[in-house]
Amino acid sequence: MLIGLAQWLQSLSPELSFLRVFQYLTFRAVMAAMTALLIGLVFGPWVIRRLTELKIGQPIREYGVQAHLAKSGTPTMGGALILLSITVSTLLWFDWTNRFVWIVLLVTLGMGAIGWVDDWRKVVQKNPEGMRSREKYFWQTVIGLVAAFYLAFAVSESSNVRVLELFIRWVQSGFSNPLPPNADLFVPFFKTVSYPLGVYGFIILTYLVIVGASNAVNLTDGLDGLAIMPVVMVGSALGVFAYVVGNSVYSKYLFFPYIPGVGELLIFCAAMAGAGLAFLWFNTHPAQVFMGDVGALALGGALGTIAVITRQEILLAVMGGVFVVEALSVMAQVAYFKYTKKRYGEGRRILKMAPLHHHFEKSGWKETQVVVRFWIITMLLCLVGLSSLKLR
Repeated sequence: MLIGLAQWLQSLSPELSFLRVFQYLTFRAVMAAMTALLIGLVFGPWVIRRLTELKIGQPIREYGVQAHLAKSGTPTMGGALILLSITVSTLLWFDWTNRFVWIVLLVTLGMGAIGWVDDWRKVVQKNPEGMRSREKYFWQTVIGLVAAFYLAFAVSESSNVRVLELFIRWVQSGFSNPLPPNADLFVPFFKTVSYPLGVYGFIILTYLVIVGASNAVNLTDGLDGLAIMPVVMVGSALGVFAYVVGNSVYSKYLFFPYIPGVGELLIFCAAMAGAGLAFLWFNTHPAQVFMGDVGALALGGALGTIAVITRQEILLAVMGGVFVVEALSVMAQVAYFKYTKKRYGEGRRILKMAPLHHHFEKSGWKETQVVVRFWIITMLLCLVGLSSLKLR
């Protein structure tokens, strides 16, 4: 919004030429991060007070880690503060004509709405099930497939008009027309290794990435500050890739696909980083507020969507390795329990408790040790991912 206002003011008076600084993507990214950070820090105490007054407290499972029982009643649904900070900051600083930022915003807020309903039923309506798994996955699937179908054509063309033309050609070809190379699955650390996906392959992969990332971040959000800092680091790294992929010079030099308009996602990534750091101020141990599903599902969906648009799905799995391992630990635990119960009549476990961070707690690690060590691992994985910019 501010970039349009700056351009309008410049057209009225040549003396306001200094407003050209608003045209620089890097300047707007820095300002977006600062804006989101300030919004989060300023409104954070008010949000926590309101959640406390409404008695929106986090229920703690009695069979879980005993040390967590002291957290019972801590305000949850603080993810609403993150979404508010990201949305306001992004709307202020990005170019409103950019289609990619809009789709990321819609996916983020859509996943956040699902999380909000789930949290509201659990905490306010005292329904221990919250939103049933089938219902939750249904709405996640709707959002994921709609985004995937649009992005299948959007990443291949430079404008919505050409996207529509590509879609029409695909329909006229009997749904068999291949997508341009920009929609291929790119393998990191290799200059020219990519695999054509086709429309259906792209939609399936995108759906899995968006919904998978959303649920993986949600499963990781179990300790004070555990999920938000990796989100900040992975989101910031994806912002770098967005800047490269959206720049014709850098993308050609570094052997990345050039997708016009993707660079504007740096604004969203910066806002997410600023909002995440502001939330960490209140979420660090001992946490004053939890993000809840409203924050975790939304942030995971955002990371997945950005990774698809920047064509870095594989690198998302690398840099977000903590999220991946946390999700796999739950899947393995549940699958092994069901298998052994069916075969031996008694369910057995691989881990002391899933997700993985609880296993380490049960093994004697303190909560802060688990959190900081997972942060360090994520930092190393993000550095590995960023090294692929040059090591190709």
